[in-house]
Amino acid sequence: MRPTTIEAGQKASFGQVKVLTNLLPYLWPQGRSDLKARVVAAMVLLVCAKVATVTIPLVLREAVDALTAVGDLILVLPLSLLLAYGVMRVAALAFGELRDGLFARVAQNAVRRVALATFRHVHALSLRFHLERQTGGLSRAIDRGTKGIEFLLFFTAFSVIPTLIEVLLACGILWYLFDWRFAVIPFVSIFAFVVFTFKVTEWRIEIRKRMNDADNDANTKAIDSLLNFETVKYFGNEGHEAERYDGALKVYEEASIKSRTSLSILNVGQSVIIAIGITLLMILAGMGVVAGTMTVGDFVMVNAYLLQLAMPLNFLGTVYREIKQSLIDLETMFKLLTSDAEVTDKPDAPALALDGGAVTFENVSFGYDPRRPILKDVSFSVKAGDTVAIVGPSGAGKSTISRILFRFYDVLEGSVKIDGQDIRAVTQDSLRGAIGIVPQDTVLFNDTVGYNVHYGRPGASEAEMVEAARLARIHDFVEGLPDGYATTVGERGLKLSGGEKQRVAIARTILKRPEILLFDEATSALDTKTEREIQASLREVSRDRTTLVIAHRLSTVVEADEILVLEQGRIVERGRHESLLSQKGVYAQMWARQQAASSDDEAEPATADNAAE
Repeated sequence: MRPTTIEAGQKASFGQVKVLTNLLPYLWPQGRSDLKARVVAAMVLLVCAKVATVTIPLVLREAVDALTAVGDLILVLPLSLLLAYGVMRVAALAFGELRDGLFARVAQNAVRRVALATFRHVHALSLRFHLERQTGGLSRAIDRGTKGIEFLLFFTAFSVIPTLIEVLLACGILWYLFDWRFAVIPFVSIFAFVVFTFKVTEWRIEIRKRMNDADNDANTKAIDSLLNFETVKYFGNEGHEAERYDGALKVYEEASIKSRTSLSILNVGQSVIIAIGITLLMILAGMGVVAGTMTVGDFVMVNAYLLQLAMPLNFLGTVYREIKQSLIDLETMFKLLTSDAEVTDKPDAPALALDGGAVTFENVSFGYDPRRPILKDVSFSVKAGDTVAIVGPSGAGKSTISRILFRFYDVLEGSVKIDGQDIRAVTQDSLRGAIGIVPQDTVLFNDTVGYNVHYGRPGASEAEMVEAARLARIHDFVEGLPDGYATTVGERGLKLSGGEKQRVAIARTILKRPEILLFDEATSALDTKTEREIQASLREVSRDRTTLVIAHRLSTVVEADEILVLEQGRIVERGRHESLLSQKGVYAQMWARQQAASSDDEAEPATADNAAE
C-alpha cells in the first residue's frame, strides 16, 4: 500500500478515526490469505473466550446452590459443577492465549510493514527535510509509532471491544434473571466510570504531550552533543552541554511529576465509582436473599459478575490511556509518512538511457531560498569522457552544482540534461545509479571498513572490493590493521583520520563503476604525497568517463579539458589552465595566491632547520 501524499505545503491533519483507517489495510493485507485466516480464527477464539467467561458465574451459582441443598445428590452434583467451573476458567484463559498466539504474526507483520513504509518514505524525502530535521526526535517518533501499533491492535481488538461486549452481556443476564435494577446499577456505574476516565485522560494527554516534547528535546540534545564529541572537546564545553541537557531534563521532570499526580487522581476516582456500584448492587442482592427471592448462589453469582467486570474495567482505564497515547504516536508517524517529498519522479518516468554520459547545464538558476539565489544563469557542457573542473571561492555555489546534478533539489530556472535527457523526466534511482561521488565531507557507517567500501556496490565480490581499495591507496593501510577489513570505523568514521575516510569514500565510488564521476573536493583532507598518488588513481579511474571536478586546490585540475571559474553564482571565466593563466583574470590571481602559499609552506621547514643550526 503506497501512502497518499498531501498537497504541497499543506500540513497533514489526522483524527483518531483517520489513524485507524490508515492502519486497517495492514490488518487485512492483500495477497496474504494466511494472515487473513489468522484474523478470522482469532475473532472466533475471542467469541469462545467471552462465552466461557460469562458462563463462569452461572456455573458457580449452581454449584453454591447445590452445596446449600439437602439430599443425597450433594456428594455428586456439586463435584461435576465444580469441575465444569474449573474447565470454563481454563477454557476462557486458553482461548485467549490461543487467540493472542494466532494474532501475533498479523500484528508483527503490520508493525514491520508500517515501519518499513515509514523508513522508505523518510529516505524518499528531500535533502531539505533531512537538513532541517532533528535526528533524535525523528527516531523517537518512528520508534514510539511502531510500538504503538502493536499495543493498539491487541488491546483495541482484544480488550476494549470485548470488555464492552462482556459488560452488556452481564447486564443482560442480570436483568433476565432478576430485574432491571440489577442491570441499571452496573450500567450506570460503568457509564460514570468511562466518562470520568475519558475526561481525566484527556487532561493527562496534554501533560503526556509536553512530556514527549521534553523527551524529544532532551534526546535530540544528547545525540547532537555526542555526534559532535570532538567539537565539544575542542572547546572544552562539556559543562555547557551538560547544562543544556539538564535544562531539557528539568522540563521533562516537571511534566512527569504532573503526569504521576494526575494518574493518582484518575485511579482514586475510578476506585470510588466502582466501589459505589459494587456496594449498591451487593446491598440489593443481600436484601433479595433476606427476602427469600434470591438464593445464596444468586448472591455469589452477582458478586462474581461484579468482580469479573471490575477487573477489566480497572484495566480499561489503563488501556484507554495507552490507546490514546498510541494514537498520538501513530498520528505523529503517519504525518511523517505522508509528508510531501519535494523532489518526486513523474508518473511512468523512464530510466535514464546512458550513451556516454554527457552532462549539460542550460541557463540554470537556483536558490535554497528563492529570495537568495545561489546559481545565476549557469550554462556549461561536459562532453562524454571529458573532465571539467569547477573552481572558485567558498560560497560561490560549487557544491550546489553537485546537489542539483544528483537531483537533491530541482532547479528554479533552466534545465540539467544527461545525454540530452532532462534529469527531471527520468527516475531518480537510475539517475543516481549513473553518478558516483566522492564528497568533501565523508561520512561512514558505524560498521567495518569492508562494509563501507562494499557500500558502493553491495553485490560486488571480495576481490573487486579489494581491487577498489588498492586503486584508492587504502588497501595497505587496512591490511596493517589488527582486524583488516573487519575493523569497525566508529560513529561517522570517528576512528579513522580525515585522509583515511576520504580514501574509503574514493574506494567505494570506484567500486560503484558509474558512468559519470563527481569529485567534490575529493582530496582536500589528504597530505601532498597521498594526494598525488590518489590523483594518479583518479585519472586512471576516470579515463573515458565523464568527470566533473569541484576543487579548491587549482593544482589538482590543471589537466582538465575545461576549467570553469565560478564567482557569486556566475561563471566568470572558462578555458584550459594555460589559457586562463594568460587571461590574467580571476583564475590567474587565485593561482598566484595558492602558489605563493605553497612556496611559504615549503620554505618554513627549511627556515626552521637553519635556525636550529
